[in-house]
Order: sequence, then structure tokens, then C-alpha cells
Amino acid sequence: MNRRSISLGATLGASTFAALLAMSVSPSSDASASACLPTDRIDGSTAAEAAKTMEAFGYVKPHDLKKGCDNYWYARAANDGATVDVVLPPGGKPFTAHDS
Repeated sequence: MNRRSISLGATLGASTFAALLAMSVSPSSDASASACLPTDRIDGSTAAEAAKTMEAFGYVKPHDLKKGCDNYWYARAANDGATVDVVLPPGGKPFTAHDS
């Protein structure tokens, strides 16, 4: 193997690694911009704010919060003694998902 092919291989390896690193998704409960459409606009709401709103409407101990590209928050919580799926639309009131 000559010096040129070794250099080219190292360059391609580094470029591939950098591209994969850039595509990686950090663990978070928020919507990942890489998983959303370019036209989706992710707002600045946080899981803590969503949980607080859910609790204010009677949902107990919201957990497993996840944010969709549509800025809706999804969680599990207790309500009337049962564990339910909770949905919080942007700027709205939380509600129990129909399949809970």
C-alpha cells in the first residue's frame, strides 16, 4: 500500500466518523431536530413545564415525558387511580389519550 492510499483512507475514515457523529441524537425527552421535518418548528417548552401543567390539571406524577415534532408532550401519569397516557398540546390543556 502506498502513502497516498493510506492518507486517502485516513481522510475518508475521519470524514465518515464526523458525519456519523453529526447525525447522532443526544438522549433527551425533547423532540430531536434530526427526527423532525425541516418545516417543523420546535418550541422551547421543557419537560418540567409540561409536568407542572399536567399536575395542575390533576394528573399525578407524570413520567416518561416525550416531546413530539408537533410540540405536543406525551407522558404517563395517574388519574382517578389508574395509570393513563396524557397528551399536552402546545398552549392547551392536557387530556387523557383515547386508548388509555
